[in-house]
Amino acid sequence: MNFPLLTVTAAVPAVGAILTAAVPAARRTAAKWLALLFSLATLALAVLVAVRFDPSGDRYQLTESRSWIADFGVRYELGVDGIGVALIALTALLIPFVIAAGWNDADPLETNSSRWRPTQGFFALILMVEAMVIISFAATDVFLFYIFFEAMLIPMYFLIGGFGDRAHSGSDENAAAQRSYAAVKFLLYNLAGGLIMLAAVIGLYVVAGNFSLQEITAARAAGTLDMATNTERLLFLGFFFAFAVKAPLWPLHTWLPNAMGEATAPVAVLITAVVDKVGTFAMLRFCLGLFPDASKWATPVILVLALISIVYGALVAVGQRDIKRLVAYASISHFGFIIMGIFAMTSQGQSGATLYMVNHGISTAALMLVAGFLISRRGSRLIADYGGVQKVAPVLAGTFLIGGLATLSLPGLAPFVSEFLVLVGTFARYPVVGIIATVGIVLAALYTLVLYQRTMTGPVKEEVRTMPDLRLREVLVVAPLIALLIGLGVYPKPLTEIVNPAVEHTMSDVQQTDPEPEVEAAK
Repeated sequence: MNFPLLTVTAAVPAVGAILTAAVPAARRTAAKWLALLFSLATLALAVLVAVRFDPSGDRYQLTESRSWIADFGVRYELGVDGIGVALIALTALLIPFVIAAGWNDADPLETNSSRWRPTQGFFALILMVEAMVIISFAATDVFLFYIFFEAMLIPMYFLIGGFGDRAHSGSDENAAAQRSYAAVKFLLYNLAGGLIMLAAVIGLYVVAGNFSLQEITAARAAGTLDMATNTERLLFLGFFFAFAVKAPLWPLHTWLPNAMGEATAPVAVLITAVVDKVGTFAMLRFCLGLFPDASKWATPVILVLALISIVYGALVAVGQRDIKRLVAYASISHFGFIIMGIFAMTSQGQSGATLYMVNHGISTAALMLVAGFLISRRGSRLIADYGGVQKVAPVLAGTFLIGGLATLSLPGLAPFVSEFLVLVGTFARYPVVGIIATVGIVLAALYTLVLYQRTMTGPVKEEVRTMPDLRLREVLVVAPLIALLIGLGVYPKPLTEIVNPAVEHTMSDVQQTDPEPEVEAAK
């Protein structure tokens, strides 16, 4: 019972990263298989975490607590609720697919080329990101969370700037400049948010005397910790700003299209399906848990920003000519739905937001990875360079269609359940906001179907005629994701059973109950 399961789950990919990086340069294939093996071992441990977690038990389970920096009250504290379990499982699930999909992305550009690309480093960095994200989802010490929240920026910076997409219309020098710009922009935006959060973390310690999330929330509930109104609001804003950059929320979103556009497709999945979820998760765990009154105070403004993200992201996606940037702007719209569900302050909204994090991760991974396979064949990210692909590569076109339909939340696929709950939960308390948000659904259908029509249907373009269909490795990457989208769309109960008790605790933190239905009394 004292086995540190959460620590081991995070330590396995970290050890895998070190060992993968140490593989000799001439043994690239061995490094790939080693990274894949460690990612699968992490997935097995994440499954064990989910099995060991009891939704009807204590709020935080599998807890670990050790003194770290005793003079400042910093402890190494880990624990998971249902939301943390779901997101750790999502992370561990996606990383093997990211590695398999990026199998050749860091290989030398030419056979027998002297221009060596550090293949081992590419996979080592992916595993290191996984380790840091898992710790972030499990940390219940605010300072410990902050350390890994910021540290994951370093490997992500090198993944974006050092291993960019090869499908670039300009020269090698121009491509390198674009990658560098995207990586620096990603780093500066997130560092700015992190620095503001650091000030808020220090302020929280001054007010509360410790960094323990569990102790602070318990003290607030018991009335033994009373923050001044203005102090709580300032601290909330410091935390929320950092999380809104990471999520990202309009108008702090501009780094995402650059980063996803210039990164390889697997790294783009890592950004939006894994790393960005830390921001929305932290809004639930830290903003609502530590600053309930300030969260309610800021809700009207946040809902407006979420609405702008939904509509703006979808509108800009409609006009995109670049496939990967279209998916990036679609993700901005989807994150607007997630944040709207969180701050609707209803159990349906928050359950839907948590499910949306998981289902968006799976659907975006499916769509972006198939898009990456498509782009690698043609060597172009431009929508106009494709046409008639379904006639020469029907399996690729079919999986691309399912990923796209999941993105627009088609009933029967997993994201529909999430989006429906978010809209129902929002409408129950803020009906006008819920009605306006439905515009995003219409626009999602527009950009998804137009993308499919322009790339997959119509006359076969000359450059597409010899395009091969999905290979066995690529099918093995995409098929399980498609199966999950269908399975969770038809039967989401396994996820809701884990998530709902955690949502009830969060609703208790902010002292909110669901609005009573407004119906006419029976005559």
